[in-house]
Amino acid sequence: MKYFRPLYPFLLGLVLILSTATFSTTAMINSLLQAILFLLVVCIPIWRTGRMSYVDIGWPWGLVLLGLVSLIYSDGYWLRSLIISAVVILVGLRMGLGAVNMWRLGLLQKEFPRYQYQRILWQQEGKNNTALALQVDAISQGLANASFLAFPVFIIASNRNSEFALLELVGLIVWVLAFAMESIADMQKARFLRAMKAEGKQRQVCNVGLWQYCRHPNYFAEWMVWNALVIAAIPSWLALRGAESDLVWLLLGLGLLLASKFMYSTLVFITGAVPSEYYSAQKRPGYKEYQQQTNRFFPGPKKHQ
Repeated sequence: MKYFRPLYPFLLGLVLILSTATFSTTAMINSLLQAILFLLVVCIPIWRTGRMSYVDIGWPWGLVLLGLVSLIYSDGYWLRSLIISAVVILVGLRMGLGAVNMWRLGLLQKEFPRYQYQRILWQQEGKNNTALALQVDAISQGLANASFLAFPVFIIASNRNSEFALLELVGLIVWVLAFAMESIADMQKARFLRAMKAEGKQRQVCNVGLWQYCRHPNYFAEWMVWNALVIAAIPSWLALRGAESDLVWLLLGLGLLLASKFMYSTLVFITGAVPSEYYSAQKRPGYKEYQQQTNRFFPGPKKHQ
């Protein structure tokens, strides 16, 4: 049972979203399409190669799929539905196109360090069946697209009010800023790596631009992208009261909070900051000093020793 434990929260979230009166049909279509996508793009390649890196293709393209399903099948106000779908599709395309390019360049022929780190955790947990653990981990990310990450999207897209609430505008502004921050952070790191390569320097620590203020500004910004959607979903969630039973309505609100928690846990502990730093501290001589001086996740001023 320990192998399947990571799936339980997402399965509960899926049951909840499928039990709603408002968007159960949309959720069912999304779930089926996510299952097909992950089977073909993630699970089968993982089974054949033993590498988890294919998740980096499946998960973002699953977001694109989520946005398209919401746009086609949701029956809320058309402009609101269009905006939330476009937002999710942009998030997916940004990462998905990059992942396809990595596949084209052959970079998926070896396992990414963050997924190598997963194997260390599995050993510590006594999970010796690596093939099964790989599949469960992959399926959990597909279930995330079908459950908690779909909550804010479907809730917003179900709102038929033609007027936009203040929180929706706040959420949209936060999303734009966070999306820009993530893109800038990635560009700054790519520029830094190119410069170091041109100068013949290896194993350098990227501490320029946004990377001066936290060690993972891209992950922080990605988390804020989803927090923005949660904020924007609050008025639509409030509008659902009466359309859903009190229990389902309350659980949907809890699901919005869990979407933020899920992304935070993923970006810090599972495939983000902690796995990345496990290897960076070993291969980059200046990284431990960087850790001592710079916040890990939340941006802030440098710490003086």
